[in-house]
Amino acid sequence: MEYAGLLGAVVLLIWLALRGVDIIFAALLCSLLVIVTNGLPLAEGLTQYFSFGPLGAFTFAGKFFLLFAAGAMFGRVMGDSHAAASIAMALVRKLGAHRALWITTLACALLTYGGVVVFVVIFAMYPLGLKLLQEADIPKRLFCAALALGAGTFTLTALPGTPSIHNVIASVALGTDLFAGFWIGLAGGAMMFFGGIWYLERQRLLAASRGEGFVPGPRDQLKEAGESGYPHWITACLPLAAVLLTIILPRVFLQMFTPEDLASGSAFMRLLSFANSQPVVWPSVALFSGTLLAVILFPVIRRHPLHVVGAGAQDSIMPLINTAAVIGFGGVVTQTAVFAQSTQWVLDSSLPPLLSMFFSVSLVSAITGSASGGLQIFMQTMAPAYLEMGIAPETLHRIATMASGGFDSLPHCGAIIAMLTITQLSHKEAYRDVGMITVVIPVISTVLIMGVIMLMS
Repeated sequence: MEYAGLLGAVVLLIWLALRGVDIIFAALLCSLLVIVTNGLPLAEGLTQYFSFGPLGAFTFAGKFFLLFAAGAMFGRVMGDSHAAASIAMALVRKLGAHRALWITTLACALLTYGGVVVFVVIFAMYPLGLKLLQEADIPKRLFCAALALGAGTFTLTALPGTPSIHNVIASVALGTDLFAGFWIGLAGGAMMFFGGIWYLERQRLLAASRGEGFVPGPRDQLKEAGESGYPHWITACLPLAAVLLTIILPRVFLQMFTPEDLASGSAFMRLLSFANSQPVVWPSVALFSGTLLAVILFPVIRRHPLHVVGAGAQDSIMPLINTAAVIGFGGVVTQTAVFAQSTQWVLDSSLPPLLSMFFSVSLVSAITGSASGGLQIFMQTMAPAYLEMGIAPETLHRIATMASGGFDSLPHCGAIIAMLTITQLSHKEAYRDVGMITVVIPVISTVLIMGVIMLMS
């Protein structure tokens, strides 16, 4: 009963998401199914495991509310001021509208590899991408997949040196540095990138041959090409540059000072330490600063600044709550005995250690719908056993991190829910392409890399 309940709940959540059923209701229903079939206490299951536990819905919402609100405000002012459209038009003139998916992927990759949080990238890129899609007449579903490729695959899990939470979790747990498994990560990242680009371009050509083009969402605000009122593209870039520099410069400055300098206690050093120790608050400050600069720079926003920024804050609510509800489901699942038994079963299997490790990470990430959550659980509970089996810490670091970014992106993944909510697309419309980019290609890339390692060992 316990196994059937857990598996049935995961399958039901995926099915409901694909059918377009409200994800908050779906997450609550499936959490209740897990609680009842696994004998968890009802009150504690709903009020603690689902709501306020380590992976609870409101734990997540409380931690990331400021980031979602700041990101939505910034996205709203960049869209309503037509600054994002101005940047998009400049890129189209330089590179050609047909390269919109390349532009989106590379821009997102640059931002996430520089340390910008995925949710920030989605909010910042969305208004810009809309204009790119309109100019190139590319279906919105492919833009969503390009967002996923650039912001949620190789830069988060594969490329060495990335400051992503996934890379940091593995580094802290194993005592390795962020560049651990350098060549493994470089090869895996290249496979994910080129495989994803090949798929996107193939789908773009197929869509064009079928006459499928860009259709804006109900809340998308676009000006027709040729309309006046766009700010100059250099001016339009200033708020975005302010956000990125505010996030990235403290990390650059950190490399320039010695530990003695940082311990000096000066106001600048305290600010530097604060910026580098706050993965949520500091990017939010950066987004607020970019929003303020946009209000100052663009007259159309200055006419009704509070209204525009307030509308942006409102835009953040549904992505945040939808994502939090799915995270809460994962919080319930991790409290079951079946979850612990399943992970132990994979650990005790007769598979080669590297393959067993891949299945362990993938299983935990798939059930929780979270790469970072799955990787954190794996590193806390199973990683020591695989080190004892003889896997080098650097190899374990990189392969485990890459593996966490595959089956985590099933339809109930919180980041997928957030991206689809922000882009106003349903699972039915966009998940086939997003799934190919975030599940199929990363899994194939990781398995191929593991095969090469096992052949060479």
